[in-house]
Amino acid sequence: MQMLFMVLGGLGLFLYGIHLMSDGLQTIAGDRLRIILEKGTKTPIRGVLTGVIVTALIQSSSGTTVLTIGLVNSGLLTLRQAIGVIMGANIGTTITTYLIGFRLADYSLPIVFIGVLLLCFSKKERLSYLGQVFLGFGFLFYGMDILGNGLRPLADTPIFNSLMLMVDNNALVGVLIGGILTAVVQSSAATVGILQELANQGVITFAQAVPVLFGTNIGTTLTALIAGIGASIAAKRASLIHFIFNFLGTVIFLPLFLIGIFPMIVESVTDILFFAAGGWEGINIKMQVAQVHGVFNILNTCVLLPFVGVLAAFVTRLIPDKGAEDAVALEELTKPKYLESRLLNNTPVALANASREVLHMGKFAADSLTSATNYFFYHHHDDKTQALNLENAIDALEQEVTNYVIKATYNRDINKGLSDRSFMLLQVVGDLERIGDHAENLVELADYCTENRINISKEAMDALKEMVGHVQKAYADSLSALKTNNVELARAVLALDDVIDDMERDLRKGHITRLNEGKCSGSAGAVYLDVLSNLERIGDHAVNIAKYVLEN
Repeated sequence: MQMLFMVLGGLGLFLYGIHLMSDGLQTIAGDRLRIILEKGTKTPIRGVLTGVIVTALIQSSSGTTVLTIGLVNSGLLTLRQAIGVIMGANIGTTITTYLIGFRLADYSLPIVFIGVLLLCFSKKERLSYLGQVFLGFGFLFYGMDILGNGLRPLADTPIFNSLMLMVDNNALVGVLIGGILTAVVQSSAATVGILQELANQGVITFAQAVPVLFGTNIGTTLTALIAGIGASIAAKRASLIHFIFNFLGTVIFLPLFLIGIFPMIVESVTDILFFAAGGWEGINIKMQVAQVHGVFNILNTCVLLPFVGVLAAFVTRLIPDKGAEDAVALEELTKPKYLESRLLNNTPVALANASREVLHMGKFAADSLTSATNYFFYHHHDDKTQALNLENAIDALEQEVTNYVIKATYNRDINKGLSDRSFMLLQVVGDLERIGDHAENLVELADYCTENRINISKEAMDALKEMVGHVQKAYADSLSALKTNNVELARAVLALDDVIDDMERDLRKGHITRLNEGKCSGSAGAVYLDVLSNLERIGDHAVNIAKYVLEN
């Protein structure tokens, strides 16, 4: 019972430490994670380096892979770009095992103390999150130390010894054990850490640890496979690539280990890297396991990286594109394009995707306005259908974006910048929804004119067309300012709105003059004033969007 409690408690502290470190590092990194992934994947080699960097930052290869699959599902990364990142993630995750190999457990409690000081007493947000990283770092090593002491009695248990004897006789049993254990724990770093402690306590031999280590690389792909369920075709392919890549690594290197070639490679590399410590014989057993893990993942990447195109073609044949994703039916308009639920645990990236969805929604509002005004002027039925379909899509997307932003930020410890950004997004979607409503009003006014045979004079219609041009430019510039955070363009929108307001007043006066001269009927005049009012309010919503940019 004591052994069980120590193992479970130690593992719990380790996993919680990883979680704290990951959350703290992700918050400090902010939106830079998404930018690194999107900008650093133009070539497979750059993709690998990006995967290493991102995994080192968030301390989770599964987290990097799920994040990558989410971006693929949102259409922000291609399959070929994702493959490089996934390969790099396997290398990046070895950093944790190297840290464990340095025997930092003796310093874990002072590290925890430093973390608590920064977390509880620092007034600066960045230092507070850094304290969270230190706290997680300390928990990680303290938990692993407790777990190692708890595992020591396993050496005297007949069942465990029989299991290890099976691994000696059949290395595939070790692969199976590693795969199952990692699939259950959902952390390859934890499983490899357990292996390091078992080897350090003398419970298992180096030869028994390596097949289990290979299995951990297969087991960790379960998270990605689960993430691919219900995703796009490209995202399913990316998750399958992760499994195939790690599976092929075991197929290639396990036989090389059994015939003694792979151990010779690892020892040679270690003799070069750790020559100051006496090479392979001079490092502890924990670091030896870490070296096997690191060299295996680096070599596996080097071997399979030239075949990125082949891997992509292979999974494309396994999961063919049936063409459904390319069809853009009207009912598809209401479905969000970028609101990837797999990214909700990473608030900065989730809000970045929400921003993209807002811009996507903003384009719908612009198209709806164009179709509605065209229908008002020319009465083409297709314009009416398009305007109303887009308005329905805008209403649906407003609800989707609002719910997504709330889920990404609810009950989370986010900084002021993220809080301000979420507030701005919620405000913008409200303005976009109102623009869609005004476009619908214009359609209804056009129908009213048709049903009641109301004719508006050419002079009045020409003036309306001029005002529509100003309103459309103000709205387009506000969206562009929002997208690029262009303060000067936002100020230009405010100046253009003054022009629109002045024009509205002048057109109202001109309308009264035409009424007095008998050039316009009372019913036509009522419609004309309603159109002016709707256009002016659309300009006001464009100003609101521009002001959010200025306030930010």
